[in-house]
Amino acid sequence: MRLGSGTFAACCVVVEVLGVVLFLRGFFPAPVRSFSGTKHQAEPPAPEPSAGSTSNWTKLPPPLFSKVVIMLIDALRDDFVFGSKGVKFMPYTTYLVEKGASHSFVAEAKPPTVTMPRIKALMTGSLPGFIDVVRNLNSPALLEDNVIAQAKAAGKRIIFYGDETWMKLFPKHFVEYDGTTSYFVSDYTEVDENVTRHLDKALKRGDWDVLILHYLGLDHIGHVSGPSSPLIGRKLNEMDSILMKIHTSLLSEERETLLPNLLVLCGDHGMSETGSHGASSMEEVNTPLILISSAFERKPGDVRRPEHVQQTDLAATLAIGLGLPIPKNSVGSLLFPAIEGKPMREQLRFLHLNTVQLAKLLQETVPSYKKEPGFEQFKISERLHGNWIRLYLEENNSEVLFNLGTKVRKQYLDALKTLSLSLSRQVAQYDVYSMAVGTIVVLEVLTLLLLSTPQALSNKAELEVPLLSPVFSLLFYLTFLVLSAIHVIMCTSAESSCYFCSLSWLTAGGVMMLISALLCAVVSALTKVFVDGKLLSKNAAHSNARWSELDLLILLGTVGHVLSLGASSFIEEEHQTWYFLVSTLCLALCHDIYRNCLLGDDCELQRSLHMEECFGSATPALQDKNAGSAVLELNRGCKGHPSLDALRGCEKWMVLASPWVILICCRLLRSLNQTGVQWAHRPDLGHWLASSDHKTALSVLAALSLVVIFTLVQRRCSLASKVAMALGLLGVYCYRAAIGNVLFPWQQDNKDISKGIIEARFVYVFVLGILFTGTKDLLKSQVIAADFTVKTVGLWEIYSGLVLLAALLSRPHNLPVLVLSLLIQTLMAKFVWKPLRHDAAEITVMHYWFGQAFFYFQGNSNNIATVDISAGFVGLDAYVEIPAMFLTAFATYAEPVLWASHLVSFLSSEASSGSALSHACLCYALIRSFPVSAYIILVTSLRYHLFIWSVFSPKLLYEGMHLLITAAVCVFFTAMDQTNTKS
Repeated sequence: MRLGSGTFAACCVVVEVLGVVLFLRGFFPAPVRSFSGTKHQAEPPAPEPSAGSTSNWTKLPPPLFSKVVIMLIDALRDDFVFGSKGVKFMPYTTYLVEKGASHSFVAEAKPPTVTMPRIKALMTGSLPGFIDVVRNLNSPALLEDNVIAQAKAAGKRIIFYGDETWMKLFPKHFVEYDGTTSYFVSDYTEVDENVTRHLDKALKRGDWDVLILHYLGLDHIGHVSGPSSPLIGRKLNEMDSILMKIHTSLLSEERETLLPNLLVLCGDHGMSETGSHGASSMEEVNTPLILISSAFERKPGDVRRPEHVQQTDLAATLAIGLGLPIPKNSVGSLLFPAIEGKPMREQLRFLHLNTVQLAKLLQETVPSYKKEPGFEQFKISERLHGNWIRLYLEENNSEVLFNLGTKVRKQYLDALKTLSLSLSRQVAQYDVYSMAVGTIVVLEVLTLLLLSTPQALSNKAELEVPLLSPVFSLLFYLTFLVLSAIHVIMCTSAESSCYFCSLSWLTAGGVMMLISALLCAVVSALTKVFVDGKLLSKNAAHSNARWSELDLLILLGTVGHVLSLGASSFIEEEHQTWYFLVSTLCLALCHDIYRNCLLGDDCELQRSLHMEECFGSATPALQDKNAGSAVLELNRGCKGHPSLDALRGCEKWMVLASPWVILICCRLLRSLNQTGVQWAHRPDLGHWLASSDHKTALSVLAALSLVVIFTLVQRRCSLASKVAMALGLLGVYCYRAAIGNVLFPWQQDNKDISKGIIEARFVYVFVLGILFTGTKDLLKSQVIAADFTVKTVGLWEIYSGLVLLAALLSRPHNLPVLVLSLLIQTLMAKFVWKPLRHDAAEITVMHYWFGQAFFYFQGNSNNIATVDISAGFVGLDAYVEIPAMFLTAFATYAEPVLWASHLVSFLSSEASSGSALSHACLCYALIRSFPVSAYIILVTSLRYHLFIWSVFSPKLLYEGMHLLITAAVCVFFTAMDQTNTKS
């Protein structure tokens, strides 16, 4: 089967995407779960241990509190309550923490620090899987044992107001509810008012046992404006007033009840210095947890400092407080200060119930549980507890009884800590079979790409893929039969769930046929390489080919980047790697330019001798009717010299200065956004511009940036597209002014802030118009074989439409990133790639490198927290899933997409060879497949690493998304290449 290089590369990347998806599905595993049943069946509680006596405590203890109110403030950082902001903006809460009847904690949330996994951790006590970061967008019903389900089963009435994620996780659990969308981040007032408006009515009623309030406004302010915004203080003050109202109401009710009430103030996760969340920085994982109740009255001089606990500890504490069984899969331990005021027997009873639950979970998840230190401590504690019960029932109230009780309590607390730690380490059960199948597909594709590269980069840009060759039919069937046998064995003997085994036999068979076909193609390509190697040894035409310095830099840079992914620090600071590579690339280009310009005579002599030598040995190649292409290949020794000689004085000086200008631009961009982990907290120019004190400077910079964007983009557009671009960029500024980011010249202060929906939709109209015009020109050039310039204009207009969309979605202080990106593209195209006559492969790699560097210049990193989800709601007045996901993804990957789009436009308009796009597609696929394949092998070997979830897993998601974009780019390359062929 003969395929074009571009089509072959596009097919390979699409298949590789399928392999990566299968690998990801196996790599992001199900967390530790109890196998005693998913239904919340009432099991008899463990009886109180006794030694020689019979205890009458065989049932669950009665509840400690009459009513429980959970006030969850989304993205509430610990320093917002316990720091200076808490003192200033939350005075009532500060009073309760320092002097009131309360216990304060700093609860650590495990990554991923997004809402849905954190709610699951709070209510189940378990550690959710990392894949929940994806499910966070559309939460499924929670089938795992949890406090809400236990409360409903016990007949307790639960009321909920707030984030609709709770309604998705716990459907039909609330007797009354009102949900608000959590993804429309532009709204930070109505989203909280819709919760508070129910509060007065609910507090006056007495027909509920649990009231849950989830406030989203603080999180939305963080996403839009960051933690330093003045809106943060106002929102904290609003939350403090609501807490005071709830607490006052609960205290007044206690006069009529026998039991006290409990008010819980907590956050689901924190907020990074950029206002986002999802990663594992201290600001994102540390959240306040405050238990407020009259049962916690403190004595004079009792100073209680916030203790550090795990977020999962709340589930066990709520269960004990409500008189419910502790959720089966909870890995948390009871917050002891909540029961510290109870009699010793009750304290030991509560601690015993918690340790029994953890010990059962350990038995079901760890085969060698008896050797675990926590289990041994539990058995010792239970034996000592039995002795204490015997003494207690003998009515021995001596000091011996008290001392033994204190010893048992300490033993229980140590056992709880050890058991919880052991279970937290057993958080993952990998689906190794699915991972292995996905890895095999990815490695086969990479091997096929590498072996096919010499043939695919030939002048014809075609290669033979012998999938249907009868020579390999026996190998295909044998491989398929072996894989089928392995599949049957794995699926029938698997003790845990396996995603690949859960697929239908038809789907699994298709995957196995694909693996078999790829293996045949790899063997065929490998055989051809060995055969051609013998032929090439007799052919002198290729003996003079040598690698240039730029080729070596590209090879070493690519390999070096892949090797750097083996260290967690290099992943966290990957932007430094790309900054170094593009800077080194500029220096290499400078060396190439200066050598050609300043050593022209020597180069000319060398080129003449090289040409004579090569023409004498190129007869076999010329016989293949590729003389013109052969001459171009042989001319690579001094490929840029003739073009540089043709340049005039001013243009020649621009060629000499271009690498230095690009270096200066890259250095300026490094100061705009601090990214990574180690230095992300340091102040940068972006933070300075985004502060409210420098809004005028930001307004001037944004306006100048939009003018420069128009100047750089409009030069090759049609008249209609120029007008649309100008109006669209004007609309971008109006949108930013409407939402309060920038000012108009006649505005002193923007007090009238709106959502900017009309202005953003105004820009969307022009984006769609420009894209439609460009698509129309492309179709016109293909259908009626119009002038070649129609196609180039169409491609440039599609590129211009993407630039306008990127300008709309970029934050104002990031507009200079877009400006310098366009400027560097212009300089490279006019003064580097054209004069030096770089081939398609080199130009493709340079586009890819700059696209990766600008991904980090935007302020992105390998942390989920740097994803700006506010971009997904530009122009939307409600949450619409598909548009919001598309806009968020485009805003995140805007620069790699723009550089890939520019590559297609440049090669289509400038390349003299019709195979340039095919070569570019293959190189783009290869340079993206290499790090993905290597990284999959790396994370498989490091899946039990300490930083697997905080560092390596987010990077794996980013790599998967990069590969998906590469597949789309390769498909576009192939479509444009087909258009070239037909034209």
